[in-house]
Amino acid sequence: MDRFGYFTPMELEDVLTRIESRLSALGLSAHAASLAAKKPDAIRNLKRAVKNGDRRGVTTETLIALAPVLKTTAAWLLEGVGEASPGNRVRVVGRIGAGAEILPEFEQIPPEGLYEIEVPFPIAPDAIAFQVEGDSMWPRYDSGDVIICWRQGANADEVVGWEAAVRTADGKRYLKRIQRGSVAGTFDLESHNAAPIRSVQIEWAAEIQGVVRSGQWRRR
Repeated sequence: MDRFGYFTPMELEDVLTRIESRLSALGLSAHAASLAAKKPDAIRNLKRAVKNGDRRGVTTETLIALAPVLKTTAAWLLEGVGEASPGNRVRVVGRIGAGAEILPEFEQIPPEGLYEIEVPFPIAPDAIAFQVEGDSMWPRYDSGDVIICWRQGANADEVVGWEAAVRTADGKRYLKRIQRGSVAGTFDLESHNAAPIRSVQIEWAAEIQGVVRSGQWRRR
């Protein structure tokens, strides 16, 4: 992928090859998979792009949508990273506040995390999960939902405008929509159901990669 986010023709062909291998493994047609991902023409357009040498044949957003349908990860579809068919278990490493204030140092979480859960889609090896506490992000998230993100996180600037798991400089953990704060280097944490938290410093942030609704995951 070049600096503009476009694939080279060879990379695009590799992406298509990986998609087709998952279609074959699952016995799915390209049309059925695209419909299930709510991207009706995605794979057809990708095939056309490969045939015509068009470098803009697929977006990362489309691969993220296709990944659970193909029972794989977006990272594998994109670059062949990890296993084509990873496991579907992830460790819940703590709780995250959506209205509730979570102070990780007082959680008394064991080093291995709270518990492991089984979810109805593939999980990347570097994924971690948090259990949502509180209702400030309702109706997007309910207390008891589990959110999944990447352990390494991202720079806070990269998640501005998105919902993310964050740990603030004063040691609190939240699930919020991130906006820039009024002071350079700070951020506002917005809720759907509560007043925003203004001008905080963020030590760690991770975009939400998946949500498992309360009652749809099983503790292992």
